[in-house]
Amino acid sequence: MPGYSFLKILNRYRYFRLFAILLVFIVLYLLNFLINPFSAYWKDYFDKDIWVNATDWMATLVFCALICEASVFAARILDKRLPWTESPFKRFALQITVQILMVVIIIYGIFSICSIFFTDNKTLSLEEQLDIWQFIYVCILVSILISATHTGNFLLVKWKNSMLEASALKLKTAELKEIAMQAELQSLKLQLDPHFMFNNFSTLSELISEDQGKASLFLENLSRVYRYMIVNLHKNIISLEEELKFVQSYIYLIKIRHGENLHIQIDIPASGYEKGIPPITLQLLIENAIKHNMATRKSPLRIHIYMEEEEHLIIRNNLQKISYILPTTQLGLKNIESRYKILSKKIPLIQKDETDFTVYLPLLSIV
Repeated sequence: MPGYSFLKILNRYRYFRLFAILLVFIVLYLLNFLINPFSAYWKDYFDKDIWVNATDWMATLVFCALICEASVFAARILDKRLPWTESPFKRFALQITVQILMVVIIIYGIFSICSIFFTDNKTLSLEEQLDIWQFIYVCILVSILISATHTGNFLLVKWKNSMLEASALKLKTAELKEIAMQAELQSLKLQLDPHFMFNNFSTLSELISEDQGKASLFLENLSRVYRYMIVNLHKNIISLEEELKFVQSYIYLIKIRHGENLHIQIDIPASGYEKGIPPITLQLLIENAIKHNMATRKSPLRIHIYMEEEEHLIIRNNLQKISYILPTTQLGLKNIESRYKILSKKIPLIQKDETDFTVYLPLLSIV
């Protein structure tokens, strides 16, 4: 219940305040004794009447309570008016000054009240006067210690809250970045469909009029390829084994389109099947090579797909650049690079010389 929780917190707060006052009470007596253990006040301390000492203790407890409350109150007011973060040196000087003034006022007030009820017109000796000044100094020191403890706790809580806020902000930023990356990745994946389907529907329309048997087989492989693309649309990384199965169906489709003008050789050891790459990457690279190179029966386009030390998948084709410039959607290599940047710190390496065009695809771990 909210009411019960509030009372519980209030009780804990009261117990803490009581503990703090008792601690200040002990420290006050201890410091007074350690500074001057030979004072007249301590010579016959334990020989005094118990009620005299009890009265002294009660007065000191009230005094300690006043110092505690005044010190905490002053620190809270200054936290609002002049925070430590704005001007620490000015705040330090002001807080010390306020603490000293409050202690002097409290001591003067208590001594004034005591003089009303306990008037004996006795002249204080030099030693007694020194004891009083010592008591004032100790009270000021204790007040400063209380204020320092409160301020340290305040700054610690502020630091803890700022760290929690910074952690929460980092977590939120990471979540938003992840959402943005996933959205970008999905956008890049969706761009593949029109580019892929346009070429193959054109081929299918030609086969239907020429050879319905081939058209039926072509359509069957096309459906397998398209099913693969749909099933893996939401996957970021696919195993090399699955990608190669997809590529075999895809190669059938492009063989129908290009015949013996295109030679594709795949040399992947079984040990590399468990490695991963972004889905539909090989299809893009093969399509990219076909689009930008000539392929004839006398000078076929040769594409070689193989592995290098199970770290890279290499796709190499001979360069036979077409003599005219085709309009491009700029999907191919740019799409692959963008996906790798999202998924990994490893980036594909592209090498080009007079005879070959080579792409080194980093192999990824499948989580």
